[in-house]
Amino acid sequence: MNFAATISLSSKYLVRYKRRYLFLFFALAFGICIVTVITSLKAGMAENVYFSAQEHYTGDLILTGYIGSRPAYTERRMDVRSKAAVFEAVHESKIPVTRYAERTLYNDDATVFFNGESVPLRYLNGVDWENERPYFDNLSYVDGETRALDDNSILLSERVAQSLGIKCGDNLLLELMNSNKQKDTRNFVVGRIFRDNTLFGFYKAFISRRTMNGLLGFEQDDCSSIGLFLINRANIDKYQKELHETLSVKTLTAPLLMNEEELDRAHADLWVGIKIFIVPIAINLSDINQILDALNILTLFLYIMMLIIILVSASVTYRLILHERTKEIGTMRAIGFYEQSVRNILISETFLLGTISIIIGFCLSLLLLQLASLLSFSWFPSFDIFLKDGHLTAQWTATELARNSIAIYIVLFIAVWFPTFHVSKAPLPGLLSGSN
Repeated sequence: MNFAATISLSSKYLVRYKRRYLFLFFALAFGICIVTVITSLKAGMAENVYFSAQEHYTGDLILTGYIGSRPAYTERRMDVRSKAAVFEAVHESKIPVTRYAERTLYNDDATVFFNGESVPLRYLNGVDWENERPYFDNLSYVDGETRALDDNSILLSERVAQSLGIKCGDNLLLELMNSNKQKDTRNFVVGRIFRDNTLFGFYKAFISRRTMNGLLGFEQDDCSSIGLFLINRANIDKYQKELHETLSVKTLTAPLLMNEEELDRAHADLWVGIKIFIVPIAINLSDINQILDALNILTLFLYIMMLIIILVSASVTYRLILHERTKEIGTMRAIGFYEQSVRNILISETFLLGTISIIIGFCLSLLLLQLASLLSFSWFPSFDIFLKDGHLTAQWTATELARNSIAIYIVLFIAVWFPTFHVSKAPLPGLLSGSN
């Protein structure tokens, strides 16, 4: 029997016995829906974490300069010569970079003073307002979104502003320790107040990089790090190796870093001058990746459980259906159907049912994902790092959908093959009498 005739007969039998298949249809559609929702939300959470870290650390590959001393590294700094070596290496290695971002970093003991009160900053970044305009345009602002930014402006996180009762336009005092280990202060005007409830957004502030360099005693064009935003981050390990090989020839460079332990060992070395560390964003996310790994294990457990439920449901339902259709199968054998043809028809019924269930289950998952995106999780402390604008987002691809569909088809095949093989091989008299 050819393929077209098999599909035609399978479709007719599926319609005829639709009530018998109803339970299995709901089990399949529900299982596919849950599997798609789980995998999509997990992927969306991982993607949100990555983008939050990408903007915080400024890039997919971050090159940071450290001035060595004994017994360990001290301040983060890249002078003009080091920066030139970095840009030459990036150009020669032909890494596909969409944009660069230079920042001067100070994450030590900067303090904001206002009306006799003070708050320590966890992150103080010197940035180029114009170069990083896409980043600042996409921030969520509480106040001052339209205010122009200059060398006297400071952007504060909502946490800092609330702690001190600061509003846009207020003058505040910023204190930090310069490269000579002396405290330096400067007055700033609050240009904007942004909302960032992720782990990266707590007690954070931005000022002009030129102003930051002046406060720290750096040269005007110095920076601490250069972030590379890559076109294809899937090849980040390959790009890191190529850049490391090229840069190592031009300037003092740390060993190739693949994990947090290697980064710690590289920092513990002794060196003189400026050493460049090439750090992929995954190393900076090592702690958060542990949470994602735990989430992956939970997702895998739920995924396997749903497949087991589908397998059991399909096995039980199909055995009952075959038991009721014993005489019909015997009649098919009696009028000349081969055993293989009977098996193909029965298996095709299940695969057609599976295809319909996959389509319905996927559509239902889209509805559930849309409902999930409407729920706000801003009340959950520090959970915002997994969210986008306070809401869950889904991330699914055709590859993921195909993988889920193939898993369903495999489970269905396992569930129906053995009873189908048994009934197709049963003695014909027994089938016709309904005793099998």
